[in-house]
Amino acid sequence: MSGRADPGSAAGQSPAEELLRQGVRRRGENAFTEAERALRAAADQARRDEQARRDEQARRDEQARRDEQVRCDEQVRRDDGPTVVRVRAQIELATLWRMRGDYRRAGLLFALTLPVAERTFGPRSAEVAALCNEWGVLGKYTGRFRQAEALYLRALEILEETRGPEHEDVATVCHNLGGLAHARGDHEAGEPWARRATQVRARLLGERHPRVAADLAAWAALVDGCGRPAEAEALLRKALAVSEAAYGPEHHDVAAALHNLAALAHRRGDLDEARARYARALAVKDAVLGPGHPESAVTLINLGALHRARRRPDQAEACYGRAIEALRRAAPDHPHLEAARRGLAAARAELPPAPNHHP
Repeated sequence: MSGRADPGSAAGQSPAEELLRQGVRRRGENAFTEAERALRAAADQARRDEQARRDEQARRDEQARRDEQVRCDEQVRRDDGPTVVRVRAQIELATLWRMRGDYRRAGLLFALTLPVAERTFGPRSAEVAALCNEWGVLGKYTGRFRQAEALYLRALEILEETRGPEHEDVATVCHNLGGLAHARGDHEAGEPWARRATQVRARLLGERHPRVAADLAAWAALVDGCGRPAEAEALLRKALAVSEAAYGPEHHDVAAALHNLAALAHRRGDLDEARARYARALAVKDAVLGPGHPESAVTLINLGALHRARRRPDQAEACYGRAIEALRRAAPDHPHLEAARRGLAAARAELPPAPNHHP
């Protein structure tokens, strides 16, 4: 309903006003039934007109708010354009350093960029949320779990407020919160986050999307930690098939699924399958990330434990040594580093004694 005057009504009168006029006239003529009908219709029409006017005002207010935001954004770009570009470039650069395993420089740049991003875009902006999420990923990889959790939760709060709970960026932060819980060994706490990430992204992108497959693989690791290995294996096999179909055999997500399938086989005692999958996961990580990348450390530590179970301490020693070297340079405080050192000491204790050479 437009609220404009009906062509048959008096000039300038709304339909409700015309019905009111008719009702008053019919009442004056003692035509009470017709008068009641017209007056009821006038009241009903007026209520609809009121609601339409409120809806239109709300629409105009929202459009004005959006226009004002656009003007503000344009003003920021005009007045502080170089700062905007610098902040975004620094976020991307710090993320790149994190992906390359240069954790120290990445952390320093995230710390320097956050206050500038807060001043430039506002503390509740999408840019600040993106920075907090990426810095949280770094915190997980360096073993700073409390810092990572605080950053993730801040990013999630901002994104839920600004973009709503069914946005893909929300799914990404939920995925990361699940991964952080897995790194801490708190599988019960992490599983709901991973499930939410998978379900939100699947609704947005479809169940056969490769980013949904990455969510499935992360969820599966938590499901396994909760004591449901058969369910976890089914999720992982689905994730691996989708990732390989989308990316080919050499991709980070393929390596993640292979590593988790290897861990499942390892725990159930199928050491041959576990060794083959760990080896393939490590080869993919070396190809994608480069040899010695700290993300390969967990695979190396697990492979070292498997070699010890197979009575091959020499191979275990090599794996633990590589893991220590990767973590020592990139994340000297990471709890996995201590695990690698303990594994290395145990492997060396299992080595056969060196033969005695007599002159």
